[in-house]
Amino acid sequence: MRILIADDHPLVRQGLKQVLEAHADLDVVAEAKDGNDAVQQAGSVEWDVAVIDFNMPGKAGVELVKELRRRYPARPVLVLSMYPEDRYALRLLKAGAAGYLNKESAPEELVGALHKVAAGGRYVSAALGEKLALALSGSGEQPAYEKLSDREYQIMWLLASGKTVGEIAKQLFLSANTVSTYRARILKKISVKNNAELMRYAIRHQLVD
Repeated sequence: MRILIADDHPLVRQGLKQVLEAHADLDVVAEAKDGNDAVQQAGSVEWDVAVIDFNMPGKAGVELVKELRRRYPARPVLVLSMYPEDRYALRLLKAGAAGYLNKESAPEELVGALHKVAAGGRYVSAALGEKLALALSGSGEQPAYEKLSDREYQIMWLLASGKTVGEIAKQLFLSANTVSTYRARILKKISVKNNAELMRYAIRHQLVD
């Protein structure tokens, strides 16, 4: 199995490569340092599964999953993240990710997830499976943050994590004016007035620590 890995931390990439290449049937054929590099690498080498970090500079998260799936619809994308799956996994799976795995998972779980998605399956935990079932059934009232677009959701999370408009613009390769426009939409959609209220809202809904 040929694997493309993408993470903005060199030590994480090195660790992933060591874990994966300890198995004879797994071969890391490309390493990307951010989302844009991942898209470029994906077009330069032959690969079977992409393992990508959730939060990287440039294209990341839902946006990167959608881009890879649009270009390579037959190749699965597995997302790794330091964040609990109940915060972001559902949105990523809806975008086309084949699975979501917390970075604190055991190496054997990552290897098992890779084999499952490479065989055409999806990798989700039992708890996430229940959330997916509830979401598909349409039961329960949808919280306001779920009505945000993927880009709005990403920027909302960054703002709630304490990033400034300028920092977000630099990370996402957007203009500060564009980020400010998104911020205004987000505040309106979730009915808060400023960043402080946005942070409290995100903490209350367990979107950030």
